[in-house]
Amino acid sequence: MVFETAYYDLLGVSPSTSQDELKKAYRKLALKYHPDKNPNEGEKFKHISQAYEVLSDAKKRDLYDQGGEQAIKEGGMGGGSSPMDIFNMFFGGGGRMHRERRGKNVVHQLSVALEELYKGGTRKLGLQKNYICEKCDGYGGKKGALEKCSSCKGKGVQIKIQQIGPGMIQQIQSMCADCQGQGEKFSSKDRCKNCHGHKVERKKKILEVNIDKGMKDGQRITFHGEGDQEPGLEPGDVIIVLDQKDNPVFQRKDEDLQMKMNIKLAEALCGFRKTIQTLDDRVLVISSQPGEVVKHGAVKCVQNEGMPIYRAPYEKGQLIIHFKVEFPEKNWLPEHLMFQLERLLPPREDVMMTDDMEEVELCGVDVKTQERGYSREAYEEDEGPRGGVQCQTQ
Repeated sequence: MVFETAYYDLLGVSPSTSQDELKKAYRKLALKYHPDKNPNEGEKFKHISQAYEVLSDAKKRDLYDQGGEQAIKEGGMGGGSSPMDIFNMFFGGGGRMHRERRGKNVVHQLSVALEELYKGGTRKLGLQKNYICEKCDGYGGKKGALEKCSSCKGKGVQIKIQQIGPGMIQQIQSMCADCQGQGEKFSSKDRCKNCHGHKVERKKKILEVNIDKGMKDGQRITFHGEGDQEPGLEPGDVIIVLDQKDNPVFQRKDEDLQMKMNIKLAEALCGFRKTIQTLDDRVLVISSQPGEVVKHGAVKCVQNEGMPIYRAPYEKGQLIIHFKVEFPEKNWLPEHLMFQLERLLPPREDVMMTDDMEEVELCGVDVKTQERGYSREAYEEDEGPRGGVQCQTQ
């Protein structure tokens, strides 16, 4: 049992979660609370990134499980990287020096159906992005007309003094709003009328996203140099992250597809023929022979009917079928016919009653009482007697 679960709770996972599930949880939350998408959720993004940094490292996770956040601080293993560094490393962005020469990468999540990952296809994605202004070539106004900003005296920052208590003042430094931190600006008459001095203009860009057969949930598709343009910087990339939606019939497990199939008791004992509609709209017919008993919980597979292998689409994984036998309800057969049915089935085992045996009544389990009992056991100390599973009264 872990010492505390705050980091796990932040990512919405349990302490027993795998690294793959941890990555998936971080990816969805980081995209959701990224400052570019949610400017008011900077603290949330910071805490999510800090939790992932600790839990994604085996040594840090083990230390956290044993002693919580305090153990991480005392061990000198916490918070070494910034949230944006963690985000960029996770999504394939460059390091700090790399980002200074290039514009920011833009990450978009694209929701795709399992059918699209199976069949492949093309999706069109419309993005708003910055282009260098065509009218002023990214200069912002009339060439040679730049003036030193009077608000910040050319420093690009403004310093404000704020009193926070008796005899206590605080100095706050912020980017100059008048010149956007540039230290110089155009007068209103010399400013570019197209971009209003911002040097860039906002336009719509249509990207064609090719989804290849066999791609996976979380896979990235990179459009190099398609990020926002900015004077003096090489444009960053647009990174599309595939987010697979749940399918009502099939669940993907690596290159295999899994599904559940209900069959009647008669089909389990006497053979069946069933149809399966595939993700590319073909119809498969599966069957069992009379006398080939299919047990409840049996698992069988169909070769080469799973997911296509990425970049080798003519090869496929397996289609794995989990069978569930539907048993008849109580009193489904008149009592006088039970004897005839019994003659057809394998013989049952008889018990010879003796005087030292005690016959009791078998009844159904009260599931709600059982769940409450398990819940109490998780928190109570192991002292004294506890109540067991309760039976339903007829």
